[in-house]
Amino acid sequence: MMIKDVIPGFELFRPKTVDEAVKLLGAHKKDAWKLAGGNDSLSWMKDRVKRPKQVIDLSGVAGLAGIKETADGIEIGAMTTLTDIENNAAVKKSYRLLADAAGHVASPQIRNTGTLGGNINQDARCWYYRSGLPCYRAGGTTCFADTPEGQNREHAIFDAARCVAVTPSDVAPVLVALDAVMVVKGPGGERTVKAEDYFIGPKTDITRMTQVKPEELLVAVRIPKTFAGANFYFEKVADRKSWDFALVNVASAIKVDGGKVSDARIVVGGVACTPRRAVAAEGAIKGSVINADAAKLAGQSTSRGARPLNYNHFKVPLMANLVTRAVRDAKA
Repeated sequence: MMIKDVIPGFELFRPKTVDEAVKLLGAHKKDAWKLAGGNDSLSWMKDRVKRPKQVIDLSGVAGLAGIKETADGIEIGAMTTLTDIENNAAVKKSYRLLADAAGHVASPQIRNTGTLGGNINQDARCWYYRSGLPCYRAGGTTCFADTPEGQNREHAIFDAARCVAVTPSDVAPVLVALDAVMVVKGPGGERTVKAEDYFIGPKTDITRMTQVKPEELLVAVRIPKTFAGANFYFEKVADRKSWDFALVNVASAIKVDGGKVSDARIVVGGVACTPRRAVAAEGAIKGSVINADAAKLAGQSTSRGARPLNYNHFKVPLMANLVTRAVRDAKA
């Protein structure tokens, strides 16, 4: 019988600088747990599914929080809270899409403590995995969700490979839509990764959902001016308005020049392990005038290649409708 709400013992470290944090992660690697806002981490530990030997508390690390305007756009520290992002004037002025998404995460109380990095890097929400069952993602030999009896209403309709869990983040699709760059630091130094490449599926590595290695740390997100002030749209469909994860969400950034679409990024979450660009929808509207027909065509194009499971067929028309609205109703 699993003992609930009793956190196993661990060694706690509270570094003051990024270099100190990276040194600790390099020393302890897979034995260490990175603690940001703690909303998700404490659930893992209370359920005793995750038993880290060391916990690296990032709350006191200087320079990991804050939003600053740069010559190329804006830079947001990984420990910046979702509330600060939602309310920041520079974000709302040029990148309203991100403010909208941040404001749709969970509840106000969680947004007050939840961080950008924590939301981006949270692990899969599949209840089989989180209950401690020996699924593929946990090192076992089966996927309990992808069976005739499996409960898979919230799971993937694209790109499944042994694991059918989806990305749970609301801000991740937005960062891909805005062509953001992730700044990662490890023992070997600093590197940058495009948001579109940052999230990885089970075909690449079934044990993690991002490129960040155990000994590395996401320190910041840089958003270029590419789509600053574009026409934006974000929508999240969930069973409950607050404190719930998306069944499907969508983020669009559309640039219009001379009445026609010059560039577009449309990204859907909740349908695959990674935020999924609706490339066919983007192609369908480029060079076109935005109207009801163009929007409908974009929405219809998203279902190509979908492979729904027993209980999530509804995601296919839901995704199509969301993409249609993301094109038709995008506004500056």
